[in-house]
Amino acid sequence: MGFTQWWRRITGKGNDDKAGKGGKGGAPASGASGGKGGKGGAAKGVKAGPGAPDHLKGVAQPKGKLGRMPQPDRSRPVLGVDSTRSGWLGALLESGGHGTPHLIAASSLQELLEKAGDVAVVAVTVPLGLPDEGRREADVQTRRFLRDQGSTVLTTPVRDAVYAISHSEANAFNRAASGSGVSSEAWDLRRRMQELDAWVRQDLPALVVETHPEAAFATLAGAPLTSRRRTGDGAAERRSLLATGGVYLPTSAPHGIATDDVLDACAAAWSAHRVKNGEATTFPGEPQRHSDGIPAAIHV
Repeated sequence: MGFTQWWRRITGKGNDDKAGKGGKGGAPASGASGGKGGKGGAAKGVKAGPGAPDHLKGVAQPKGKLGRMPQPDRSRPVLGVDSTRSGWLGALLESGGHGTPHLIAASSLQELLEKAGDVAVVAVTVPLGLPDEGRREADVQTRRFLRDQGSTVLTTPVRDAVYAISHSEANAFNRAASGSGVSSEAWDLRRRMQELDAWVRQDLPALVVETHPEAAFATLAGAPLTSRRRTGDGAAERRSLLATGGVYLPTSAPHGIATDDVLDACAAAWSAHRVKNGEATTFPGEPQRHSDGIPAAIHV
């Protein structure tokens, strides 16, 4: 199943799901319409995760290997991307890595990249590379790096849990494969993880990597921050840190976009520029690969 066909099936009109419900990830209240198998979109032939109850089938998953991506062209700008309640927010940062990013809102990653134009690196704040069991080293090591701010690092659900048809089934998949359930935040973000998982299976004109905003701010500060990101003081500190890195927050944002989304997208753009120039730190140092073959690592 190609990306366009899969994405339309997952997000197309006629689903009971509405983007924008369920928190920042824009997750719907119930399972996606995808594949055969009855109400909720359960797909025939999709095996349950290791040890999961037999009745758990999940929804159809995208097929195909990781698409080709070029080596970054340093003459091009970069794009930092954060998920929002209604889709995605991009911060387009000029090739020199300094200045005020141009903000772009879009309902899909495909649309976002088309609006951004030719870029060298796309750094996304959503997990890229889903584990089959256990926890990703990217999450474990970034959480350790951030110390007291480690709770800002999402514990990525296992692949079958991301494609479960309900939160309760996701919990069952995840407990069987990793020993713990799926947080509400991770469940709310599942549609973004699904879209990214499918999107990178086509050939893309830019290098796509995962990043983490708090890890970027800690790198800028030389230590993990103690302020909370959604407080006034926390936002001011993060705005100031971006300025020390030569990135200045835009004075306005697209309608409905929160300040923390703007901060996170701009931090992602700062990290994308470091990736482009070969300066980024990677957690883990050697990306981990699961059955999907997608390199799983957080770059800052």
